[in-house]
Amino acid sequence: MKKVLVVDDDPYILMSLEFLMKKNGYDVMVARNGTEALSFINTDKPTLILLDIMMPDVDGYSICQYVKSTPELQDIIVVFISAKTAEADVQHGYNLGAALYVSKPFSTRDLMKKIKDLMKD
Repeated sequence: MKKVLVVDDDPYILMSLEFLMKKNGYDVMVARNGTEALSFINTDKPTLILLDIMMPDVDGYSICQYVKSTPELQDIIVVFISAKTAEADVQHGYNLGAALYVSKPFSTRDLMKKIKDLMKD
């Protein structure tokens, strides 16, 4: 079963994404901040990370940069889900190696279709 790590400091978004991923057959881990996310990434490598950018400790950009610059983690698929919608923010996400950048609010149906395409399900 493919593992998905959901990282967001908003408990409602975290819960809804966790439910959505489980409903679609994924093994789900949740992290409420960047520090928790890095711990999961290093101990229980996920296939895909759904990653918020604005968090109180370690931001999503830093997590993506860490994942993409660490050889044994580079194959993790990173999907940003963020309220930061300026073109420069989106471009920065892609420049760091994200496979997808989704703006909040988002359609869960569209998100699932894109995730399934990325994971080749």
